[in-house]
Parts: sequence; structure tokens; C-alpha cells
Amino acid sequence: MPRRSSPAPIRIGRGVAGLGLFALAPIKKGQFIAYYRGKKIPTRVADDLNNKYLFEINTRWTIDGSSRSNIARYINHSCRPNAEPYFVKHVIKIRAIANIKADEEITYDYGPGYFDCFIKAAGCACIACKKKRAKARAERRKTAASKKRGA
Repeated sequence: MPRRSSPAPIRIGRGVAGLGLFALAPIKKGQFIAYYRGKKIPTRVADDLNNKYLFEINTRWTIDGSSRSNIARYINHSCRPNAEPYFVKHVIKIRAIANIKADEEITYDYGPGYFDCFIKAAGCACIACKKKRAKARAERRKTAASKKRGA
């Protein structure tokens, strides 16, 4: 009988982009974190739903992960993720792609389709993008201050 992998110790908490999923203990690279669960629906039906928790398996099937019992729905997007989804038949699993420290938020890249539809207009709220914007603001302030001194 095959051994089932047990999920990593995780909790739901307040993250930078709303509710997020956090490690309760260190998670090693490659370790299984959680299943993305939900009702399997035809992709053509999912395309008409106004739902942000849809996870497309292929062109034919999509998982509706909107149920609050789907703990993986709380994993936020990041441009520099520490986890990734992978498929075993029509089951979506999430695994660590880097070592994750205790109390660190678990994130994965939602992909360009989701990013363009839901995130791009509001601006990405991941830590990597926030640091990038802060650095750009600091550079602009520095440039403006040097122009002011030189004038």
C-alpha cells in the first residue's frame, strides 16, 4: 500500500495581501504542503463564473476551490514564490520549492493569466514587488533631491 504524504504544519493568518497560509514549523524544499481541493467542473463552465479560486487543471477541467475547507486557497501569489503546485492525475498538490522558515508565508506564482486578469491592475502585493517599488521610490527621491540641490 503506498504511503500518503502528510501535510506540513500550517496556519491561516494575516499576510501582506490579505489572509495567507503560514508555516508553523520549518518546511524543507520538496516537502508536500497541502492539497488544492474543490469541486471539479468543466473549464467552459468555470470561464463564466465570477470566482477567484478557480484552478485550471487542463483545457477541459477546473477545480473550484472557493470552499473555506480548501486550506490551499489561502496561499497568496508571489513573483518570487517558495512553493509550487503540481498535478498527480487530476489532484493538485502544493510543495515547497525552497526551505520555508517557521512563521514564513507560503506563496506560489499564480501564472500570467491570473496575474493579468486580477493582480496587474491593482499592483502586485508580494514582498518582492513591494521591495522593488520601495527601491524605485528611494531612487526617485534621491534624484529629485540632487536636482534640487544643483538648481
